Amino acid sequence: MLRVSSTLLGAAVKSLKPSSSAAVVSVRFSHGKEESPEEFDQRFVDYFNRSDIDGWEVRKAMTELQNYDVIPEPRIVSAALRACRRVNDFALSVRFLESIKIKCGSKKNVQTIYPYILQEVKPVLDELGIATPEALGYDKPELFIPQPEYWWEHKWYKDYGYDKKVGYEF
Repeated sequence: MLRVSSTLLGAAVKSLKPSSSAAVVSVRFSHGKEESPEEFDQRFVDYFNRSDIDGWEVRKAMTELQNYDVIPEPRIVSAALRACRRVNDFALSVRFLESIKIKCGSKKNVQTIYPYILQEVKPVLDELGIATPEALGYDKPELFIPQPEYWWEHKWYKDYGYDKKVGYEF
């Protein structure tokens, strides 16, 4: 009986105790010193130029590089391609070039920045025997058919109601 009454009394006291409405929140906005762009580039170049680098470390560094909101400089790309060659991973080098193209973003950037990067790393690509994704045909889907007449019959336009849409020409 005493145990039950002490439990009920404890609950009543806790409900009467004023609670603090102001909570203390500690936020840590950053750690360490901020890295300059030159230090950032040099860190990745040094990492990719290590002689004892293995395939897992190359992939880890490329993933980390892609996680940043930057398009890598041509010297980082050259170092990464040489690292891919040292670990004898042709597919990784092609995927890395493809990821750089995707990282460029908009169509305008892909038409200006990506050709610049390829132009700068062209000697390295030739030296290592690495082909670009465009040279391998990876920039287009495998079963790309540019004319819809091969797979879409004209009578289907009417069947699916496209003849009622603005701009219908058949």
